Parts: sequence; C-alpha cells; structure tokens
Amino acid sequence: MSTLEFNTLLGTLNANLMSFAFKLTKTKEDAEDLFQETTIRALSNKEKFRPGTNFKAWMFTIMKNIFINQYRKNQKANTVIDRSENLFLINSGKTTVYNEANTNLTLEELQGFVEDLDEGLKTPFTMHFEGYKYQEISDKLLLPLGTIKSRIFFARKALKQKIKSRYGDLETILIKLGTI
Repeated sequence: MSTLEFNTLLGTLNANLMSFAFKLTKTKEDAEDLFQETTIRALSNKEKFRPGTNFKAWMFTIMKNIFINQYRKNQKANTVIDRSENLFLINSGKTTVYNEANTNLTLEELQGFVEDLDEGLKTPFTMHFEGYKYQEISDKLLLPLGTIKSRIFFARKALKQKIKSRYGDLETILIKLGTI
C-alpha cells in the first residue's frame, strides 16, 4: 500500500477516531493527545498493516492499546506510598520467625534443578530466563511460537514440582518462615 493510499484511509477515519478517543478519555485535550499519538504510531508502523484487512479495526486497536498502556502507567504513578514511620513489627519483640537454614533454596540448587531438565525444556526456559522474548526464542530454535510457550510452561511446572518434592508445599514453607 502506498503512502498516499494509507494517508487517505487514515484521513477518512479522523472523525471516528476522535469520537472513540473522547469516549475513552472523557476530556477534549486528552482525546486530542490520544488521537495524535495513535496517528503517529500508525504512520510509523504503516508497513505492519496488511492490505486487504480491516484498516478501521487496526486503527481502533492501536488507539485502545495506547489508552490502556497510558492508563496503567498513570495508575502506577498515582500509587500512594505511605512513608510514615510504622515500626510495629520491628519493635514488637514478641514476634519470632522460625528460620530453618537448611530449607533455604540456594541458587546452586535451583541451577541444578534447571540442569536436570530435559534439553527440550531447558534451552527455551534458560533463554527466556536470560531475557529473550518468546518470538526471539522461536526464531533462534526454529520452532513454532506455541511450542516455545508450552515448553517454558512445562519447564516451570517441572521446576515447581522438584522444589515441592524437595521442600514441601510452598504455603507450608512460608508458614514455617513466618511470612504468612
């Protein structure tokens, strides 16, 4: 699709996009900001649009996702952190914590558990742990994305089972440690 065709399609949706932005934000200024951000994002990613698909739905999805991301960001920014001095638990003196040092999971033990995994599970899990995204792992290992996700899931499940068999139920451990 040429830039001219893309811009023409975008121009035909301006009124619809502004209306949708206003419904989401409830203020004119925020709606204009959301509309502008959506337009910029669409123009910078126009090569990702597949001709023959629903352009209007693509644009509305971009706008909705931008709004959701901004909303989540604002929610985190509005979180109130109580900085008052509350040392009740520290100063109580009667609170004892049961700590059995030999039940602490060490990094070496966890690495041993990972090493014991089947190679088909270990490689995707290790790559994901190192920060690779699912798609990157899929591309490097030449495996379908769903296979990568399921192997990482099964690796986590196997690790949880190994930890549980070695140390018992997580809730029991937390109760022993006094964190619950």
